[in-house]
Amino acid sequence: MPAPIETEALIIGAGPAGLFAVFQLGMAGARCHVADVLEHAGGQCVELYPGKPIFDIPAHPRITGQELVARLVEQAAPFEPVYHFGESADALERLDDGRFAVRMASGKVFHARVVVIAAGGGAIQPKKPPLRGIEAFEGVSVFYAVKDKEAFRGRDVMIAGGGDSALDWAIELAPIARGLTLIHRREEFRAAPETVRRMRALVAAGKMDFRLGQMRELIGESGALRAVKAAHGGETFEIPADRLLLFFGLTNKLGPIAKWGMEMEGGRIVVNTENFETSLPGVFAIGDVCVYPGKLKLILSGFHEAALMAQKAIGHVQPERHHAFVHSTSSDILAEKLKG
Repeated sequence: MPAPIETEALIIGAGPAGLFAVFQLGMAGARCHVADVLEHAGGQCVELYPGKPIFDIPAHPRITGQELVARLVEQAAPFEPVYHFGESADALERLDDGRFAVRMASGKVFHARVVVIAAGGGAIQPKKPPLRGIEAFEGVSVFYAVKDKEAFRGRDVMIAGGGDSALDWAIELAPIARGLTLIHRREEFRAAPETVRRMRALVAAGKMDFRLGQMRELIGESGALRAVKAAHGGETFEIPADRLLLFFGLTNKLGPIAKWGMEMEGGRIVVNTENFETSLPGVFAIGDVCVYPGKLKLILSGFHEAALMAQKAIGHVQPERHHAFVHSTSSDILAEKLKG
């Protein structure tokens, strides 16, 4: 077995909250390793809506998920975090010296003084419709997220779903697609009223189509989609499409982390709001994975939680030192890192 990887702080999850935790812990003087089950940083921001604009990040009236992650990675870079992608946390054990041993599913082991869980809702899996042979089309002409909207330019695009993601991307892709059809099983939608209004305006203007119905069959071969067979009210019809986007929601599984002995509520980790420590001293939870009274699942909330977490976590990392809060403008540690 390889030797354990020694670090002061192990952050599980490389989404926005986890990336900002690198900065906050680094500014406090802690070295970080970051592990994520995905093959890249960004979490849901990059996996699900990299090109979708976000409007509630302070000082950024409009920024995409990909852009936000790139800037967070850049912000954390001076503290030289070590990233471990494609790693799923499996087991947690407290060592005799008070540190934690965290074993990954791959067999890799970390020894850390503090563990920060920033795993969002856990492993992300899209909900798939029961369409025969859909696996052959996935990643070729059937997709569950838009990673590059240019891949849909000049295509016959079909979008299935009735929530915000489905309608948002219908509005976004209609101007660049050769043709775009939104299909949903009923007239009512779960999306924001203004989004529904904009979608209906595009339909009325002839810039996209809307069909009532449910998909029954994918028509094509070797992963290349030609059309989708659907049905509604006893009528069966085909919709030409060479790209299909499916937005039926997501399932999130926290996996083995949920069995580490922390207090849980509704599948999320209970924390206190003073420092976001869990019921296990030295283990913290920030971002969508944690729960407390008044919790809002916002990126902004994860940033706030990371800042307060770092002030307590550094005491576990360096208990022999006196730690006082300092602003970034007067941080000697940050100034030294930026100078280098």
